[in-house]
Amino acid sequence: MSKDLTAPRTLSGFQELLPVPQRQMDRIAQILRQTYELYGFTALDGPAIEDSRVLLAKGGGETEKQIYRFQHGHDDLALRFDLTVPLAKYVALHWHELTFPFRRYQIGKVWRGERAQRGRFREFYQADIDVIGDGSLSILNEAEIPAVIYKTFTSLGLERFQIRINDRRILNGFYGMLGLSDRAPDILRTVDKIDKIGPEKVGQILREDLSVEAGAAGEILDLLSHRGDEVLPALEAYRGRDPLFDQGLDGLRTVLGSLSAFGVPAGRVVPDLSIARGLDYYTGTVYETVLLDHPEIGSVCSGGRYDDLAGHYTDRKLPGVGISIGLTRLFYILQDQGMLDPGLIDAPADVLIVPMTEDLSGAVSFATLLRDQGVRAQIHAEKKKPKQKIAYADKLGIPYVAFFGEDEAASGTVTCKDLSTGEQTTLDPAATAYRIRAGLSARTAGHRPILDRGA
Repeated sequence: MSKDLTAPRTLSGFQELLPVPQRQMDRIAQILRQTYELYGFTALDGPAIEDSRVLLAKGGGETEKQIYRFQHGHDDLALRFDLTVPLAKYVALHWHELTFPFRRYQIGKVWRGERAQRGRFREFYQADIDVIGDGSLSILNEAEIPAVIYKTFTSLGLERFQIRINDRRILNGFYGMLGLSDRAPDILRTVDKIDKIGPEKVGQILREDLSVEAGAAGEILDLLSHRGDEVLPALEAYRGRDPLFDQGLDGLRTVLGSLSAFGVPAGRVVPDLSIARGLDYYTGTVYETVLLDHPEIGSVCSGGRYDDLAGHYTDRKLPGVGISIGLTRLFYILQDQGMLDPGLIDAPADVLIVPMTEDLSGAVSFATLLRDQGVRAQIHAEKKKPKQKIAYADKLGIPYVAFFGEDEAASGTVTCKDLSTGEQTTLDPAATAYRIRAGLSARTAGHRPILDRGA
């Protein structure tokens, strides 16, 4: 009697990679870790499941609709929907054990039960950095964030990107001038959609749904229409009318004025008053990074300054600033557009070692020699023909195969074949290792970290 089989499937919105793209994804994550550590951020991890009350302490609404929430016994639990709110809980819980300013990075999965669509997933990786202060936090940290973004994206080999920044205090102060402070959160969330739905639709929502008078709605849209070099002069026209507005304007000038010293080229960061970030906890500088050739994807790196995110867990003031890179979305774009460099070695090993005698000691010793020199080596000791083992290496993209037969055992040598050129040598183990290392260096020379050189 045949047994009933369940058809295997992956849930919609959940990504499951094959080995080669998984290694490409891991390479991107490794570059992010190395770049974050250049700026003094330390790695942190945390639980995927949290108490639902902790995750939802700051807000419900759309967040509550999107989280994966479940009961286990008497516990009301949920999968984390981002890495920032759990960080706020972590810092509030451990502040007396941490050294401030506390600089952490975290790369981990988050889950949101939203509609899966092109470039958007229900399970995905985020790569975050945050700086948390105890009582206060210098604006220099806000000025450094664009430098980290610039370094990260250029380290990945990306060139066509733009970092757009604003300051929430400018917008909140401006709405205060118009007598709209009570509706500022709703206006901010609406303004944040201007690139997706356009200024005409934003104006309609302001007037019809938020009861903003036509004149005030027009003034809002007029201010938002200024971009790039027009922004600061346009803002200066309003200086002196609202203290919060003036603080935001001064903050924006400080951040923009620090970019050159941080090594960020002119024009890479642009002020954009339409950048509001929909989340209520942002209180100062906000950032969004877009790939200029893929505006339809939206921001792949965003964040900002928050002064009271931990306020739902502690009375202690723990201000912070941070960004999050949508790692899965970024990888999807690069993969979808064929931008990942096929010339980079994506094999699980650099050398496949093939013993051809019962005595495995020579093969094992050579594998150890290679690994001690940082060369990835795999021993294929299965009972298969040499041609089958070469085919195995070729299929996985392993560039070198090293053979240990009776002749090699007698002479103390290694026969090594370069599968890309067909060149074969028989040398002593040290010389063979040197040849392999030189060949690996030549293969990677001239390649960008992850991208196709023609991209």
